[in-house]
Amino acid sequence: MSEVSAYRAGPAVFGEEAIRAAVGHRAALDSAERAFRALARDEAVSPMPMGVQIPEVHGEVHVKGAYLRGASIFAFKVATGFYGNVEMGIPTGSGLVLVFSADTGFPLGVLADNGYLTDLRTAAAGALAARFLTPGRPLVMAVLGAGVQGRLQVELIHRVRDLKELRVWSRKESSRKRYVMDMSHSIGVPVYEFPDVSAAVAGADLVVTATPSRAPLIHPGMLKPGATVIAVGSDGPDKREIAVEVLLAADKLICDVTAQSIRLGELHHAVKTGKLPVEGVYAELGHIVEGDLPGRLGDETIICDLTGVGAQDAAIAEVAWKALSKGM
Repeated sequence: MSEVSAYRAGPAVFGEEAIRAAVGHRAALDSAERAFRALARDEAVSPMPMGVQIPEVHGEVHVKGAYLRGASIFAFKVATGFYGNVEMGIPTGSGLVLVFSADTGFPLGVLADNGYLTDLRTAAAGALAARFLTPGRPLVMAVLGAGVQGRLQVELIHRVRDLKELRVWSRKESSRKRYVMDMSHSIGVPVYEFPDVSAAVAGADLVVTATPSRAPLIHPGMLKPGATVIAVGSDGPDKREIAVEVLLAADKLICDVTAQSIRLGELHHAVKTGKLPVEGVYAELGHIVEGDLPGRLGDETIICDLTGVGAQDAAIAEVAWKALSKGM
């Protein structure tokens, strides 16, 4: 479709079913790598996100977007998390992505994905971090959180790392048991549920935190020396999953974008106390992916703080738009 035709026709609208068919795990992994390489090369125009809280219904809204230099489009997404939805039997997350022409600025498409692309790109970033920050041997993995992200993280990490055991913690026993049943079939390795965080993470090589917790779940003494923690739950200043003392004790602290992690992520709490200087951050993930700095070196304890950046949304939106707009 030409720019003039797109202007006259208005934006095309695609629903969740078509988007799921167009963008799968492999494409998401490739888009994550593209996004983080662009960030490292200073080829991403990615502003800080906007957040809106709706406390009456325990709801939150995030607006993120970016332009990756050389791309035919730029994109902005609105993602929501309304945690009271559980009581109504509907998903907690939703949203959509707006795609614009990078040549004219006209809107090209509305990707009404109900948060699918956000979920997928978040998991892809976790898998990218696991690829560069964990040992190459088969891993014992623990996941805190049995929701959509707790599942997708495992499915995508399992594409880049062999797992020999998976553990899950969630506050609800019913959620843990359902997770065990589903994931045992999905990844084909032993899956165990734990009612206690400490027991779940004890001895784990890789820990992924994927909860909306407002209080630390991981405390000093819980982690195995040399463990990798990939924290994806904290994307707002009130959220936290890891105690400050655990962050300070790590051999390497890595984040997606330092300025954003200090404002919204796990690092926010450590910097706010004055115990962690900005210089305490070892690297941004993109610089490790680019080879500017080494990732794991031996038996290090590494914590990677992923708050989710607009460059990821733009990269996966570009993949989706190219697939969906073929033949238009």
